[in-house]
Amino acid sequence: MPPESDADARHALFMQRVDAWLAADLDAYMDCWADDMVIDIPSGPIVGKARYRKLVQAGFAWAAPVSFAVHHLAFEEGSDVALADWTITVRRRDDGIVLGWRGLSVCEFRAEKIAWWREHHLAPPGPVEIS
Repeated sequence: MPPESDADARHALFMQRVDAWLAADLDAYMDCWADDMVIDIPSGPIVGKARYRKLVQAGFAWAAPVSFAVHHLAFEEGSDVALADWTITVRRRDDGIVLGWRGLSVCEFRAEKIAWWREHHLAPPGPVEIS
């Protein structure tokens, strides 16, 4: 079997993040991130894994993950950056309403962790019908 390419390793880490989020496994999800990570989301930047952990923990308490569809995931050869197009849905815990949003993200990998992430939502999260 040929050795895993850098793109394969980054793809595996990206999907490890997706799988951990879908499982609402806070420890496995946070294991994907560097300690000094930076994430820039629509509500503003968050610096540091400990601070981001609090946001993710609150998010899991607010809503249960339903789906995380990755429509496109691209890696430039020789680069540590990935571009992604995805749709997420969650079910609010207090009333059972399913919310979804589509987003675009760019992230950089360093030492087999996500070092930074910038996320853009194509529309604000809103109720969705699921079949």
